[in-house]
Amino acid sequence: MHQALQAPGPRPLPDEAARLLRTLDAPPRLAAHLRLVHDVAYELVEWLAVRYPGLQLDREAVLFGAATHDVGKTAHASELSGPGSAHEEAGRELLLAHGITPDRARFAATHAAWTRPDIELEDLLVSVADKIWKNKRVPELEDLVIRRLAEASGRTVWEEFLALDDTLTAIGEGAQKRLAFQTAHPV
Repeated sequence: MHQALQAPGPRPLPDEAARLLRTLDAPPRLAAHLRLVHDVAYELVEWLAVRYPGLQLDREAVLFGAATHDVGKTAHASELSGPGSAHEEAGRELLLAHGITPDRARFAATHAAWTRPDIELEDLLVSVADKIWKNKRVPELEDLVIRRLAEASGRTVWEEFLALDDTLTAIGEGAQKRLAFQTAHPV
């Protein structure tokens, strides 16, 4: 676990998230994965800050959400190496039980539920980070982000598509290195 949280490479997790993973005795692979998704989320919010300086965005919520979105896999270890969604609500409940506020715990439940009507841009960004870290593109998810960005910027959907596509393509190019980092840590 120490190596997954401290090894050179992706940005470190927020202290609160790292402490929580230690408390839960999270598997090293999970800690490595959360670091990678957090690192990609950091790149996304940095890009947004430059391109959309007036955008109302809770940057810290996005980063915390990315750093904890799969924490429910501590209770559903089979989902570390296989499919499943039981970790989503379990993660939200676990975060709430550890004193995390509902507005920050929500990401554990929303990172795979981007079509819900109450989804905020922050939730969508955590979802995108959870896909693009391994260079997985999900057009329906990206379209939701693009529409939100076009509404906020006043630019056309096409302009926002081109900008986001370029950014996600650039981030995706590091996927092999990120996958190697994650795989280097045991489940």
